[in-house]
Amino acid sequence: MRCVIARFPFELTKSGVLEAMKGVKPEPVAGDSVIIGRRQYPVKQVGEVVTRQDRRDFSSAEVTRAMTALGFTCRTATPLRPAAPALSPLQRASALLGTPA
Repeated sequence: MRCVIARFPFELTKSGVLEAMKGVKPEPVAGDSVIIGRRQYPVKQVGEVVTRQDRRDFSSAEVTRAMTALGFTCRTATPLRPAAPALSPLQRASALLGTPA
């Protein structure tokens, strides 16, 4: 399948990606990721191995689009929710006791 990543055309196949990623140890995932085989790889790592380009040359969206089109499962990074505001001891006690009837 023809994919354009960082303005360069690549002929990528699912078997070619599997072969390229064979023996590559996954880095810790902090953002978007691709599941290849039984392993979860960061999208930028996959793009670097498959295209042999520097990670700064392409976006994770380009690689995610290509990997999804090839049939791989891609996961996007979920933003962390802000923590609930801390309650003062008085507010916590009021919440535990409930409101008066």
